[in-house]
Amino acid sequence: MKREFYSNGKLLMTGEYAVLDGAKAWAIPTKYGQSLTALETESKKIEWISLDEKGSIWFEADYNLESMTGISSSNSEISTTLLEILIEAQKLNPSFLTDGLGYAIETKLTFPRDWGLGSSSTLINNMAQWANINPYQLLENTFGGSGYDIACAQYNTPILYQLVNGKPRIEEVLNFNPDFKDHLFFIYLNRKQNSRDGISQYRQLKLNTNLLVRTIGEITTQMCSCTDLLTFKTLMDQHEQLISRTLKMPTIKKTLFQDYPGAIKSLGAWGGDFVLATGDESSMAYFKQKGYSTIIPYSEMTL
Repeated sequence: MKREFYSNGKLLMTGEYAVLDGAKAWAIPTKYGQSLTALETESKKIEWISLDEKGSIWFEADYNLESMTGISSSNSEISTTLLEILIEAQKLNPSFLTDGLGYAIETKLTFPRDWGLGSSSTLINNMAQWANINPYQLLENTFGGSGYDIACAQYNTPILYQLVNGKPRIEEVLNFNPDFKDHLFFIYLNRKQNSRDGISQYRQLKLNTNLLVRTIGEITTQMCSCTDLLTFKTLMDQHEQLISRTLKMPTIKKTLFQDYPGAIKSLGAWGGDFVLATGDESSMAYFKQKGYSTIIPYSEMTL
């Protein structure tokens, strides 16, 4: 028997860092994602192959299912992490992988690995579906994080995401369709940021999280219901300045794009992956001239 699963990628429009402390965040699932196919075999082992967006193998490994140990792999660090996820999944569902069968697993990304759209979260959500377990619990037991990326993996509309007493509260955003959507672009900064490192640094700060959570929540509510570009740009700038003061870090605009006339906002962990920029097709030449050639319009990124 063969089973197939698919999860959407993610972008965090508002609430970076503060979402960990209960701030309301606006997140969008992307048209890009990752699939997982599990084919039963008689081998009593897991034969794992991971493909990139071009269909090339970027990782492969074999695991002994009886001892839950690695046999061979193309990357020991990735193999160890993957084995830990399998073991955690089995802890959450003791009947998982105990039917005496083996499995040929193939995962396939539809975006480049270094884009930071959720290669880990889409894997966690797919594996949770396969193991019939709670994906948020699997995430907590492995990579950690707020879980907004798991919600994006499952939803096909933008969402408002909030941790309330440690549990996710999710609300679909069905009314964000302003005339200025054609003036929103996602620009890749040519480097992937490690979210876990960013979270760790944030956790070391001594903050008035109540004020931060409340203010970010207010900005989030206004941004995802905004109907004019000027107000949207102002809210983007307010959000950037607030997180900049919180982290004691300069904004990405001040660091890289100081003379750009539009608004620019970091998305997720600061320092890498994608930023959101306002402008039009002609103004995107500014970023191309600086070597940032991966520019995706809002409508082409979002579901």
